[in-house]
Amino acid sequence: MSGTSVGVAMLGAGYIAEYHLAGLAASGGASVRVIAGRGDRNASALARRFGIRDVVTDWRKALDRQDVDAVVIATPDDTHEAVAIAAAEARKAILLQKPMAGSVEGARRILDAAKRNGVDLQVSFMHRFFGEVEQARAWLRDGVIGRVHGVRLRNATPGPDWSDWFFDRNRVGHGVVDQLGVHGIDLALTLVGSIDNVSARTATLVPRRTLRDGRTIDVGICDSAWAIYGFAGGAMGSHEMSMIEARGCDRFRMELYGEQGTLWLRSERGPIAVYAPARFGDGWHTPALPEAPMGARQHAAWLDGVTGRGPRLSTADEALRGMHVVDAIARSSDRQGALVRVGSTA
Repeated sequence: MSGTSVGVAMLGAGYIAEYHLAGLAASGGASVRVIAGRGDRNASALARRFGIRDVVTDWRKALDRQDVDAVVIATPDDTHEAVAIAAAEARKAILLQKPMAGSVEGARRILDAAKRNGVDLQVSFMHRFFGEVEQARAWLRDGVIGRVHGVRLRNATPGPDWSDWFFDRNRVGHGVVDQLGVHGIDLALTLVGSIDNVSARTATLVPRRTLRDGRTIDVGICDSAWAIYGFAGGAMGSHEMSMIEARGCDRFRMELYGEQGTLWLRSERGPIAVYAPARFGDGWHTPALPEAPMGARQHAAWLDGVTGRGPRLSTADEALRGMHVVDAIARSSDRQGALVRVGSTA
C-alpha cells in the first residue's frame, strides 16, 4: 500500500460495479488501479466515469499487478469461487459480491483459501450498512422493543433484464434466493439471530421473459420463494422473495414484532419507524437518520479493516451461515415444504 491508500482492482463491469466504484470514491482511502470486464465497452465507460486509467478483459492480469492490494469481485455468480480463490492465492484482500458461492461447500473453499493465505475476506451485504439497519441494530441491542417474537421480511423486484445469465440454473443455482433472498437472510441473521429450521416453497411463475435488448428467453431458475424461519432464540419469521413484481419493494421491507413494541424498516412510514411506548411514548417514532453517500459506510468499513485502521468484519463467516439457510430453503422446497434443520444433511 502507498501510505494509507489501498490499491484496488475492480473485477467485473456489470450493473453492481457502479455501486462499488461510487462507494469507494465516496469513502476515500482507495485508488482504483484497474477494472476488468469481459467486454471492454462497459469497463471503458466505467473507467472514464470514475477516472480509472487501466482496463483489462482478463481478471487474472489484475491479480498479477503489484500496485493492487485488494479486489472487489463483482463477476457473475458462478465465477465467484474460482475468482475469489485465485485472489486469495495472490494475497489480495477481497470484497466479494453476494452470493458468496453456489453452494455451502464452495463457500467453505473460499474461506479456507483466505485463511490459508492470511487475507481479509468480506462478503458484500450492502443493506446491513444502511442507516436504518444500523439504528435498528442499536435499538434491538438496547431492548427498545423487547424480545423479538415475530419477523416479516420481503425482498422483491421486477428482476434483472439486462443479461440472460441470471436466469440460467447452471449459473444461479438457487435463483431468486441467491439473487435477492440472501440480502434478507443476512438481515435476519444480523438483527434477529441464528435460524434453526426452515420450511419453504419455490416456484417459476414466469417461465419466459423479455430482456431489455428485446430477446425472449426461457427461465431456468425459481423466480419466487416463500420461507418460514424458526430462529434459535424462539422467534418465528416469514420471508417472501420475488423477481417478478412490477413494483416490488424498496430493496427490502422488514417488520419486527417484540414483547414491548414494533419496529418497521423501509415501510410506508419511512426508512425506519418504531412503536415503543415505554421508550418514546404513544405513537410511532420516526427519527431522521444521518445521511451518507450510497456505499460509503460499507466501503469505508472494508478499507478500515484492510489497512488496520479498524476491525476486520466477520461477514464471510456470516455469509457461510447464510449459505446454510439457502441450502435449507432448497432442500425444504424439494420436499414440498417439509421442515428441515439448517446445517443438517438429512
